[in-house]
Amino acid sequence: MNHTGDAGLVLAAGAGRRFGGPKAIVEIDGQRLIDRAVHHLWAAGCSDVWVVLGAWVGPVDRAHVVENRDWESGMSSSLRVGLQALTHDSVADRVVITLVDLIDLTTEAIVEVRAGSQRICVATYDGQQGHPVVIGREWWPAVCESAHADTGARGFLSEYRAEVAWIEVAHLGGGADMDYPMGNGKS
Repeated sequence: MNHTGDAGLVLAAGAGRRFGGPKAIVEIDGQRLIDRAVHHLWAAGCSDVWVVLGAWVGPVDRAHVVENRDWESGMSSSLRVGLQALTHDSVADRVVITLVDLIDLTTEAIVEVRAGSQRICVATYDGQQGHPVVIGREWWPAVCESAHADTGARGFLSEYRAEVAWIEVAHLGGGADMDYPMGNGKS
């Protein structure tokens, strides 16, 4: 299925308390995590890319920057801010949502999830729910309504489980996030 109108959305507003600072600007192999996430979404065929920033706000090439002034309240506020911005300023039919700190996420995994035939598609890694998550525009109000604290879209996905295409992509990359600085034995 061809979804040329998909927008990408990177949630990158957090302070990275466990990590020691905002992860959006952390560099791996000379590239900031935010730039890496934006690159993957473009390379996977998204028609435009949006990023939600908060604890750190700065320029991000090839992306629309949206500031979440309430970033301290949790990831759900960033999800709501991003979806509201897309609702008002984008003609996208679906959104491909990912997190800034998924260092093993690949373009190929995003392509695979985007190719799903359902209006809600979720990456799984060895059966575990992960990112990216693709959500059709008609579902955005319900996602915003169900998003609370640091749960993001989990409540929505649980409530509408029968509508979701769960797409296994562990063979294409990893879904673990980077919660601690590399080299300390945790990820």
